[in-house]
Amino acid sequence: MLKKEYKYAYLGYTAEDKSAMTEYAERYRQFISKNKTERECVESFISLAKGYGYRDLNDLIDSKTPLKAGDKVYANYMNKTLLTFCIGSESVSSGLNILGSHVDSPRLDLKPNPLYEDNKFAMFKTHYYGGVKKYQWVTLPLAMHGVVAKKDGSVMKICIGEDENDPVLGISDLLPHLSADQMEKRLREAIGGEDLNICAGTFPIDSKENKDSAENKDAVENKDKATTDKVKENILQILNTKYDITEEDLFSSEIELVPAGSARDYGLDRSMILGYGQDDRVCAYASFEAQMEVNNPKYTTCSIFVDKEEIGSYGASGMQSQFFENSVAEILELLGEFSNIKLRRVLANSRMLSSDVSAGYDPNFPSVLEKNNAPYLGKGVVLMKYTGSRGKVASNESNAEYVAKLRDLMEKNNVTWQTGELGKIDQGGGGTIAHILAKHGMDVIDCGVPVHSMHAPWEITSKVDLYEMKKAYVAFLKDA
Repeated sequence: MLKKEYKYAYLGYTAEDKSAMTEYAERYRQFISKNKTERECVESFISLAKGYGYRDLNDLIDSKTPLKAGDKVYANYMNKTLLTFCIGSESVSSGLNILGSHVDSPRLDLKPNPLYEDNKFAMFKTHYYGGVKKYQWVTLPLAMHGVVAKKDGSVMKICIGEDENDPVLGISDLLPHLSADQMEKRLREAIGGEDLNICAGTFPIDSKENKDSAENKDAVENKDKATTDKVKENILQILNTKYDITEEDLFSSEIELVPAGSARDYGLDRSMILGYGQDDRVCAYASFEAQMEVNNPKYTTCSIFVDKEEIGSYGASGMQSQFFENSVAEILELLGEFSNIKLRRVLANSRMLSSDVSAGYDPNFPSVLEKNNAPYLGKGVVLMKYTGSRGKVASNESNAEYVAKLRDLMEKNNVTWQTGELGKIDQGGGGTIAHILAKHGMDVIDCGVPVHSMHAPWEITSKVDLYEMKKAYVAFLKDA
């Protein structure tokens, strides 16, 4: 028998399929246009989940409300990581059907002491987050998203650069006429991490206007003292006037610089989407819609939307924290079934799709992928047995029985799927949160869509693959 030929899903679509694909892609496009940080994703997901009957786990714990089959619960961690559960009819000891995605993406973060003035330019120092090609982030219009926490406990949201009437920020590059030395450098060295400085403005503060605006408390420290940093002072006054924050408040902030503007249809046939943060919000959004769609499941469903994946999943809101295990323990307690051994059994008996993306075959860069094992745009959701790099190092590898079960599941639910690897063996590689959950002994496989320009400010996905992935996630939650 000849090897399986993975087909282009679109060729078999009915008019109804095409309409459903287009409608889903538009909902997704709007979501990633409006939600560019992990905090924004979590806030939007919670707001939407409440409309589907999901309740805050902390409220149920406080009120000692028991759980039963069909109940829907969410757990919010630090406003940057979210878990959603729908209680199944089978005992939770049978394990959970889990979709695990992440909502953080590569970006630029402001440093703790970011604002300075250099020759009448007010500038922000940044520290890049995640795996980026630094040269891709210059000469782009950038928007500022985030929060500033004040000593009184209040938290101010910041979003500058998305409204068409907002200014944008950016990083300048060297003109080609004077870049002989720069052009001799390797790509990774042409733009250094300390070169990613954001221009914030050039107007100096109007001393008379500033003196007459005493109500702008703490806008500029020691404003009666002579200073040469007039442009910096002006930026601080703007921030104080709009957000009531001081320079010191920037130390207790989480402010991210991301590409400004909305995701767009890509290609003359509108077959793809160009947008920021599709790794991994493309999988997160599909996981969320699937979780909301599946009601009264046989096995308890859980969708994870986690922070910090792009930097190793460390920290309190990263997957290597214990928030997931703690939440499952709380669910067991509200079901009247908690014990340490039962918690271990639930985790070991669970099944998971690590919902993350893969590198799609690109005609511009064919040499880095092995064609027989490369995922292709338009051929559906990708089942990736292992990730890791150079000899499967740091990889979770799915066992054969689990892969066979998923093959059967996909085909019974008319899901177009394909296999894939993350590049040629010695070319590089990468990982996901799969290995972190697999440590409990559960079955885990990576399952997402192929992406072009992954980790670039603007990434590319196929609408066909988005639609097939959403179908795959629904089938998994219902029938795995």
